[in-house]
Amino acid sequence: MLSSALRSMRTRWVTFIGTFVALALGVGLIAMTGLALAATFDAPERRPERFAGTPVVVAPSDTLRVATPVGERTAVLTDPRPVPQGLVTGLSALGRTAEDRTFPVRLAGNDAVGHPWSVAAATPYRVTSGRAPHGPDEVVVTAGAGAGLRTGDRIRITTPGSAAGTGTRTVVGTVADAGFETAVFFDDAEAARIHPAVDAVGVHAEADAVRRLTRDFPGMSVLTGDDRRRADPDPDRDSEALTAVNALLGTAAGITGFVSVFVVASTFSFAVAQRRREFGLLRTAGATPGQVRRTVVVEALVIGVLASAAGCLLGEAAAPMLAGRLADEGLAPAWFAIGDATWPLHTAFWTGLGVALAGAAVSSHRAGRIRPVEALRDASVDTAGMTPSRLLLGAAVLLTGLGLLGWSLLTDPGDVLKRKTYILQPMWIVVGCALLAPLVVRPLTRLLTWLPARLPGATGLLARQNASTGIRRTAAVAAPVLINVALAGSLLGTVATIGEAKATEAAAVSGADFVAGGDGPLDPRFVERVRNVPGAVTSASRSTGVTVLEEGTALISSEARAADPAGLAATARLPLVSGRIEDLDDDSVVVNEEWEKRTVGQRVSVWLGDGRKVSLRIAAVMRTGTGSNGVYVTPANAAGAAVDRVDVKLLGGADLAAVRALLEEAGRDTGTTVMTREAWVTAHHPRTGANTRAGLLLILGIALLYTGISLANTLVMATSDRVRDLAVLRLTGATKPQVLRLVAVEALVVVAVGAVLGGAVAGLNLLGVKGALELLSVSSPVVVPWTALGAVLAACAVAAAVSAVLPALAALRTRPVEIAGSRE
Repeated sequence: MLSSALRSMRTRWVTFIGTFVALALGVGLIAMTGLALAATFDAPERRPERFAGTPVVVAPSDTLRVATPVGERTAVLTDPRPVPQGLVTGLSALGRTAEDRTFPVRLAGNDAVGHPWSVAAATPYRVTSGRAPHGPDEVVVTAGAGAGLRTGDRIRITTPGSAAGTGTRTVVGTVADAGFETAVFFDDAEAARIHPAVDAVGVHAEADAVRRLTRDFPGMSVLTGDDRRRADPDPDRDSEALTAVNALLGTAAGITGFVSVFVVASTFSFAVAQRRREFGLLRTAGATPGQVRRTVVVEALVIGVLASAAGCLLGEAAAPMLAGRLADEGLAPAWFAIGDATWPLHTAFWTGLGVALAGAAVSSHRAGRIRPVEALRDASVDTAGMTPSRLLLGAAVLLTGLGLLGWSLLTDPGDVLKRKTYILQPMWIVVGCALLAPLVVRPLTRLLTWLPARLPGATGLLARQNASTGIRRTAAVAAPVLINVALAGSLLGTVATIGEAKATEAAAVSGADFVAGGDGPLDPRFVERVRNVPGAVTSASRSTGVTVLEEGTALISSEARAADPAGLAATARLPLVSGRIEDLDDDSVVVNEEWEKRTVGQRVSVWLGDGRKVSLRIAAVMRTGTGSNGVYVTPANAAGAAVDRVDVKLLGGADLAAVRALLEEAGRDTGTTVMTREAWVTAHHPRTGANTRAGLLLILGIALLYTGISLANTLVMATSDRVRDLAVLRLTGATKPQVLRLVAVEALVVVAVGAVLGGAVAGLNLLGVKGALELLSVSSPVVVPWTALGAVLAACAVAAAVSAVLPALAALRTRPVEIAGSRE
């Protein structure tokens, strides 16, 4: 049986090479994404940075811990409490201390952080030139800060959120760059004036003594050893970055796995369909159905082993390039690299072999049922319908996809807008439509070619007849195009539509004419000046957070804004479903419909941004929308957060130009950017996030490249199998250019069929997103990614035409009489 299979593979090497390529590429994709995914499971160990030279650090805990019946639940606090002054005094009695005050600084147009000079030794920073600062107008900067700053330079420094505001200071020294921040060091007294709160204290004392003292101050953490890194800026950046990469690669693995399995199975099925004449001859020669089946399975086993091994090697070689691309695009940390895990290679190999054998098992069952006379009679014209098993499977998959979409729309429309849902759920519909494609290939082909078939010349008519009579061939070639168009349209269109909806919702919620801030604390002088602008009403708000325990086990944190109720009511149009903004006070909260408790007048226990637990009355309830409608409290419940946004609305009869001039003047004097509402929405609510779009394009690029290669591969297989048909055309008088033109037109017809089917699938998925937005009362148009779809179609058309014409050109080199007279 093995020798027979090997001889068959040598005879029909084009078919088997095509199957080998499809399987090897599929396994390579799985191995590549698997290796990259495995590299995201562990972040590198980082040593303490800011307090590397201090044995003990006392810092506020940024973690809220709540005991529940199912164990402790944690959440991140947005505004941890500063170190109490009493604790600072007590620590100074234990040993030498370094008080850290960290605040944002704008230096030469760049973002930096400010510190008191005394904490520089805790890193330690080393002076490379000059001296330490000794007065309010002197600073020390890290080497490389600003545009070539040197000792003696006078620079303009802005400290947003502080009373010190903007001023010109002298650089009296520089320190070596520590690599984790761009620092500006002030005199200790000046730093305390700018930022009175103490954010952390480095202590040169026994850790046990520090712990005993700290017990009387709840909410404080004593950090020693590697735990000191918790006091570093953004200590979880590595794990958070890897979590984002893990989610991206997990999605990529799911999509590429789906695409590769489907394409490989389709290629095996098409390869068996191409050999109907061969199997018919075997049956005529006396081969039993079991022998035919075993032949197909053995061939698949040989190809599966070889192709899976080649795919693993290919994936192992490509994985570092994928990791480098992720780092270059900013989707992964600069240090991200492939590790030494081997389980993705084993997974990819056995998955490839399993798919090959599974595809062969299904195809071999069909091959064994071929009757000799029927096979010989139908070998040239393939108008057979779908097998019952494929029909049932396709209907089941499609109905499952539609059912999941319908269930989400009925029970939780917001779930349709979540990334995992809108990326993975459409796959059911794509697979179902691809499986059922042969049902509509013939009528759709005849519809699309109705006009070309009536044009002068025989090319259009022959292309129509060839595409509509070779149903299996047309369906096999159209399937990759369907997947390409459906994936590009569904994923990119959904992300763009949701982004447009979020921007539309943000613009509708804001009733302001001008907005300032949104990127960090604002200068108090700017806030005060804006409040006194005649002809306008302002609302100064703060970013904070609120955490609630729902159902007794789920600790859920929500973004919140703290604002004065009167100013908020005047400048915002909150999408309320009950209650009034004016009823908001220090004892109440405005929530949205996602909350477990959402009845006006009900009291709910929450933890504020600094970890304080309070009971607040629900003053109003907003609709959920796209998920951007958070929570509103008053400044008294904002844990001392600084003002980071000011909304300004003109009063009736006010002079727009005059108000704008006053706002821009205040902005120039304090280094604050003032925008119109439309400009602010565009800047802070982009239609598509750069990282989101880059990630999707990377995922789609991998999947589309593979399906594009598979499209070319299938066309090469299909065209090589039609050598006799092309020879007959030549014998009837067709010239070589006419034959090549016919082959190209037929390939483009099939691409058009796949494009229409893929467009229908993408349209169905986008209508589901539109329906979810309507149910959430968000009025926003569907965004169709025409540019991306055009690029995908152009690539498919070029790949199809070239892949069909080249093998046909090679076949036409042989004399038609020799081909027509040859035996298979």
